Amino acid sequence: MTRRALTLAEVNTLSGPEFVTHFGGVLEYSPQYAERAAAQRPFHTVEDVATAFSTAVQADDPEAQRRLIRAHPDLAGKAALAGELTAESTHEQASAGLDRLTPEEYAEFHRLNAAYHEKFDFPYVVCVRENTRDSIFEGARRRLAHTPDEEQRAALHEIGRIARLRVLDLIAEGGEA
Repeated sequence: MTRRALTLAEVNTLSGPEFVTHFGGVLEYSPQYAERAAAQRPFHTVEDVATAFSTAVQADDPEAQRRLIRAHPDLAGKAALAGELTAESTHEQASAGLDRLTPEEYAEFHRLNAAYHEKFDFPYVVCVRENTRDSIFEGARRRLAHTPDEEQRAALHEIGRIARLRVLDLIAEGGEA
């Protein structure tokens, strides 16, 4: 999370490995998407960079997409409590106050996470930076009514939102080409 934001010109001149090093955390434990995004250069806008990640995910097969969803941690789950999240996820969960839940709220997240894994075989994924603690809880309860296909689409949509914000964090403002 403490990487220096690069200009768009710098992003366009990174070697493939340097691009992956800089953007490898955009999609949770899935640097292969950074490799695919790098191949779409040159980028003309910051939004082009975010779109390159989205395009790479959407072009992948459904099972690979499910692996990407499964790579995301449970919100306020065991990994968070044990300090085992990526720097990006730690910062994002803290921004929504998920690191400061009451014991009752932790218990509810545990129940919701278990229900998600039981029904969908992957975690509840939401762009926490664009939500409040209350809307995250409400969204989890509401989305449990989805079919597996609907929830996979919803999770991928949220991953796209997460990725976009992470890309914006890594590129300096005014970084248009």
